[in-house]
Amino acid sequence: MPAPEDPARVNSTAEPTFAAYLGSVSARVDGTLARLLPPEEEEPRTIHRAMRYSVMAGGKRLRPALCLLGARVAGGETAEEAALPVAAALEMVHTYSLIHDDLPAMDDDDLRRGRPSCHRVFGEAAAILAGDALHTLAFEILGSFPGPAAAPLVRELARACGTRGMVGGQCADLEAEGRPPEVALVEGIHRRKTGALLAASLRMGAMAAGGGAGLLSRLDAYGADVGMAFQIVDDVLDEEGLGRDLGKTPGKDRQRGKMTYPAAVGIEASRSRALALAAGAKERVRGVPGEALLLGLADLVVNRRS
Repeated sequence: MPAPEDPARVNSTAEPTFAAYLGSVSARVDGTLARLLPPEEEEPRTIHRAMRYSVMAGGKRLRPALCLLGARVAGGETAEEAALPVAAALEMVHTYSLIHDDLPAMDDDDLRRGRPSCHRVFGEAAAILAGDALHTLAFEILGSFPGPAAAPLVRELARACGTRGMVGGQCADLEAEGRPPEVALVEGIHRRKTGALLAASLRMGAMAAGGGAGLLSRLDAYGADVGMAFQIVDDVLDEEGLGRDLGKTPGKDRQRGKMTYPAAVGIEASRSRALALAAGAKERVRGVPGEALLLGLADLVVNRRS
């Protein structure tokens, strides 16, 4: 059993709660995204409109917040400002993945972030190209990061979203549709499709701020557990959530025969697994700077409703 929380730590006023932190960084991230994305008036206008439509549609901004938190942990509050372009690049990659996930050849969803999916508004071809453009722009931004961190940041993101990470997880997810659910296979899909980019977001923020190998290792282990917990909760919400809360169509996983945690072990066992992962993640970061925010993130992940 993990040790009881220290009330003084939980209620400390030295750090905001993670929910408050997430809210505070969203505006800065949105401002950076608006600045770095091509303007709608620039040709090719259709693609640029589609890019901005999808990126600026809102969303949790969880991956950018993780990046800025990693920078804060490694270098203090002043390091966050320098990491904003890295955070924006991560959101671009995440949005590209959502645009492509929603396509008829993939998960075939008409709703994203509470409004029509990119391909429903701009057509499938433009949506594919908008996703491609966001993907490549993210690497252009990282390659322009000042100092020696640029190349490591590019490598880190490439690993997280390639065939050993997000793309490989998406492929395995599609290939597993309709098969009898297996816990080991579900966990493998989730760690690649969702967990790899979440863990990389935290690591990349710390890398941008010059974090050492020991800190990166602890953040990586924490991020892997939080990422898995996040996706298990996502599976549960797809079963029980409401469209107005989720911003996407609930019940799609079951309709398509997806390999999910609830399909493998049931709702209650899924919740228990997510709570255990969050508790383990919290133990991994005891004593690091910004500990309260990291603990709050783990709690937010398992208690969220959207």
